[in-house]
Amino acid sequence: MSSKLDQLKSMTDVVADTGDIEAIRRFHPQDATTNPSLLLKAAALPHYRSQLSGALDWATRAGGSSAEQMANCCDRFAVDIGREILGIVPGRISTEVDARLSFDTRATMARARKLIGMYEDAGIVRERVLIKIAATWEGINAARELEREGINCNLTLLFGFAQASACADAGVYLISPFVGRILDWHLANTDITIAHADEDPGVQSVRRIYHYYKAHGYNTVVMGASFRNAGEIEALAGCDRLTISPALLETLATDSGELPRRLSAQDSRADDPQSTLDEGSFRLALNEDAMATEKLAEGIRNFIADQRRLEEVISAA
Repeated sequence: MSSKLDQLKSMTDVVADTGDIEAIRRFHPQDATTNPSLLLKAAALPHYRSQLSGALDWATRAGGSSAEQMANCCDRFAVDIGREILGIVPGRISTEVDARLSFDTRATMARARKLIGMYEDAGIVRERVLIKIAATWEGINAARELEREGINCNLTLLFGFAQASACADAGVYLISPFVGRILDWHLANTDITIAHADEDPGVQSVRRIYHYYKAHGYNTVVMGASFRNAGEIEALAGCDRLTISPALLETLATDSGELPRRLSAQDSRADDPQSTLDEGSFRLALNEDAMATEKLAEGIRNFIADQRRLEEVISAA
């Protein structure tokens, strides 16, 4: 029997959650995703020293204030990594907007347009790029406008159903509902015990969103993310896409057991009625979901912290 990774690829688009070129070459994913944390790790790899140096030189020549040069360097580094990855994967690369803009719709849109312009200047068509934006109210509304301009978006740090509902209404191309971080919160804050992946609250969250989207005819792609173990991945086999770390890709590649389909658009039935959230109802629903509120805030803080660490690495170069 083929490996579980190969079986998964037959029903789900597998995405590499890494900037590690060698891992991407080995596992042959459809797409790849990056974020500030992964870019920080990439900056420490010998493979990317020339890209980092080149980005710094480019930003210096472009001029501007020190803050503008730093932003340009970081964006150029992200695009250069994305461009190299796109030489390997047949699909798309996700490149993230600076998390410090998560509560500024106009600034998020401007940075997204800038990133797309940099890719297009490098000969990469926008159809091969997803702009990653935190799923705040401001980020979702930025994505709504960007999608109208033909800039496809990946809404990340998605932990709650209200975020998913608002993203669907906004017509975003793709969402990344997190799995493992939801489990982390429940393990830390409740007395939950998990005997099987079907009981995992992160798995249940993605399944709920998937069924809601399919039952109500939304075209937004559901890409489960942030996995803690292979069991969570297997429990979501059949989901539109799953973005998976190299370590878990390896686990699936070396396991030849049977992997049954767990999700199917044809069999989806939603328990949640279709609804549209305005800003007030979105903020209230998110506020009432302690887990989603805390993990969204934590995720933004962590991405900002890694962005600042990357800037420190660049400053020391």
